[in-house]
Amino acid sequence: MDASIYARMAEIDGEHWWFAARRRIVAALIEAQAPRASGMRILEVGCGTGSNIPLLQGYGTVDAVEPDDFARAFASDRSGIAVKGGYLPDGVALDDGHYDFIVLLDVLEHIPGDLEALTALRRKLAPGGRLMVTVPANPWMWSAHDAAHHHQRRYTAKTLAAVFAKAGFRVRHRSHFNTLLFPLIVGVRWLHKLTGKTGGDDDAMPSPRVNRMLERVFGAERHIVARGSLPFGVSLALVAEPA
Repeated sequence: MDASIYARMAEIDGEHWWFAARRRIVAALIEAQAPRASGMRILEVGCGTGSNIPLLQGYGTVDAVEPDDFARAFASDRSGIAVKGGYLPDGVALDDGHYDFIVLLDVLEHIPGDLEALTALRRKLAPGGRLMVTVPANPWMWSAHDAAHHHQRRYTAKTLAAVFAKAGFRVRHRSHFNTLLFPLIVGVRWLHKLTGKTGGDDDAMPSPRVNRMLERVFGAERHIVARGSLPFGVSLALVAEPA
């Protein structure tokens, strides 16, 4: 992503409703789907500006990878850990068979070779280890936001499961999320298309009251997403283990 996007992310990812609610959903998924509740060796791939690292540290020791220089430095300062650089599948120095839990939170869609990246990460899992991703759903929702964030693709439930299967994984859990706000978000995306609006304002910080309301609505999905399956939504979550 462009440096300006990372700089904007660093400004808002602590409080913005989308980041805050996603962390609540991620926490619920970890508690329901991780191989154990604590003491895990965790790897976050594509940690961005590091806003998820404190959450992950609640479940074990954390290593992180981020290829962007600005974001990596910011995340290292913010978290106190030495975030690694490099690109998947071959440009990151990671030990094979080491991690109990690997997470990619809205990262896989940025990687041109998603199959090759997942195949490489499978080798990094310890016996019994699992990998979790969140990704944008619905290719028909492609918008200026996707282009600005250098997304390579949006996934369907079938295409996401298929690439995991090809990489040698077995899917343990899969669900859409950001479902309750789905009609509103789709309406805004279509309005932008109809009016020819090309600049993305998805990361605009709303008023404190609206921000709290959106966080509560989005975050309320966590109980279903973690153990059940929502049939549609703006995003997808998937947890898998080596087959």
